[in-house]
Amino acid sequence: MNANEPLPGAEAPAIAKLMERGELFAAECPSRAVLQHVTSRWGVLVLVALLAGTHRFSDLRRKIGGVSEKMLAQTLQWLEGDGFVLRTQYPVVPPHVEYSLTPMGVEVARQVEGLADWIEGNLGRILSGRRERADALAVAPLPGVRAGVRTPA
Repeated sequence: MNANEPLPGAEAPAIAKLMERGELFAAECPSRAVLQHVTSRWGVLVLVALLAGTHRFSDLRRKIGGVSEKMLAQTLQWLEGDGFVLRTQYPVVPPHVEYSLTPMGVEVARQVEGLADWIEGNLGRILSGRRERADALAVAPLPGVRAGVRTPA
């Protein structure tokens, strides 16, 4: 049996079936740009924030700690271009712009929200594993390395 084949009687996961086509793995596939927009740090946070409802730019910036104006604007433009975010500008002074999710945006936001929820729910395990691996590396030097000095193999 091939290591990439599902176990007998088990159905291959949906993503595995899709990836058999290889389009996502093709360098020129446009789905890669969409994947980048949706799964970037700021893309995930914008999508999850907008699941809570319509926000103005300044509200999003306050809610998403650490994002610069430039990155937030760029991320919103990407997600709007992909059809996930709706930008509504009102003809008032000063300008009033609101951002919300399109129906397709709600679909993708729920997907990345699941990933974000999993990460937050398992953060203790992740950090514990990081510490254990760091401790193991500090205790056991690599072969050919003695007291921080690499020796010839």
